Order: sequence, then C-alpha cells, then structure tokens
Amino acid sequence: MQKLISYPISVIYYLCFGLTLVVFHPIQWVCFNVFGYQAHKKSVDYMNFFLLRCTNILGTTYTFENRELIPKGVPIIFVSNHQSLYDIVAMIWYLRRSHPKFVSKIELGKGIPSVSYNLRHGGSVLIDRKDPKQAIPAIKGLSEYIEKHKRSAVIFPEGTRSKTGIPKEFAQSGLKILCKYAPSAYVVPISINNSWKMVRFGFFPLGLGNHLTFTVHKPFSVKELLFEELSKKAEKSVVEGIKI
Repeated sequence: MQKLISYPISVIYYLCFGLTLVVFHPIQWVCFNVFGYQAHKKSVDYMNFFLLRCTNILGTTYTFENRELIPKGVPIIFVSNHQSLYDIVAMIWYLRRSHPKFVSKIELGKGIPSVSYNLRHGGSVLIDRKDPKQAIPAIKGLSEYIEKHKRSAVIFPEGTRSKTGIPKEFAQSGLKILCKYAPSAYVVPISINNSWKMVRFGFFPLGLGNHLTFTVHKPFSVKELLFEELSKKAEKSVVEGIKI
C-alpha cells in the first residue's frame, strides 16, 4: 500500500527536488565567482536545507545526535556507514560548522545541476575507484586541505551504499591516507540508520514516513593511536550504532 501511495507523492517530491537544484546552480556560480568560498559555502548549506525540506513531503524526519561531541578548531575526519544519497544531504546541513568535504565518485562531477558544481569547486575530491594512481593523490590533497584550513572530510569506507542497512566491511586505504596527511585531525565516527528505507523500492517511488537518525560517537585523535587500532575502533563505533 505504501508503494502505491508513494507514486504521486514521489512525483511531487522530485519536482521540488529538481527545482531546488536548478535554482541553486546559478546562485552557487555567482557566490563562488563573485564573493568567494564563504559565500559559496553558505549557498550550498542552504541548498541542502531546502533539499531536506523537500524530503519532508515524503514524511521524512531527521535526528542528529551528539553534535556537541565534535571537536572545534581542528581538522575532522568523519567516518560513517553509507545507505543513500540522503546521508550526504543531511550531513552537509547538520555538520555545516565543520565545513564537510566528500570523497566522491568521479562520475558525479558532471551533469547534475548544483551537485556537480559544488563537488568541483567546494573543496571535495572526485576519484576514479578503478585508478589508484588518480585516487590516492586526490585523497592526499583533501587531507592536506583539511589539515591546513581546519575543516573536515567525510569518508564512507564501505565504498558502496548498503541497500539493506547491514554494514559492509570497511576498506582502510582512503582513511589511512587521510590520517597520514592530516596528523592533527580527530576521527569522528557516525552511525546512520534508516536512510536506506528512502530508496527501498529504488529511486522511484520513494519510501514514506522514515525517521533518519545520525549518531555521532566519541572522537579520538589520529596522533594518539596506531592506524590499525584507529581503524578498528572507528569501524566498531559505527557498526555498534547501526540498528537493523
């Protein structure tokens, strides 16, 4: 029954979603080219605020817990499980004070209004997962960027989204590079729940009435732990906060 009801509601949602992306594309361009980074960041923040409001049409609600645990004035590496694109929308808005940047697929760098422009100009990096010679220097550049500017990187070590909410094994290579070249950073694990239910039927129709939760766990300093211990600790924190 939910799937049947969702068809017309999803149409309305996608119209609002698409309109938001189209409207904010020129706004981003003007902000970036005329006023610089801070103005562009604000435009991206508020674009994602409106994208969140679009999901309210689907009955989606959000809870972002324990943000007070996030350290201030230091580089941050957010490590999280990944369930849908709505993870990213929520993180950009709720973590906006940390200036989150993403490690994204190179395919997303073209063709999507607002999204592609932000990925190319907002400080995130685009990687070709099949080409380590391209991906490794790109991630290294991101880590040096957050180290210098005291901003944050978001990495999803699962690589691909979980379609059932069950976490996949974490890969270590990307996180290892981030930690190596941002030695003063703090790793902040985040557990995401119920985001996969938004796309339980695929991208159309969308799931209705979901409550997405994002739980921030206790951070730990990169320089105080060996990487193997750090990686296991981050994965354990994330996985234990996932409710299946």
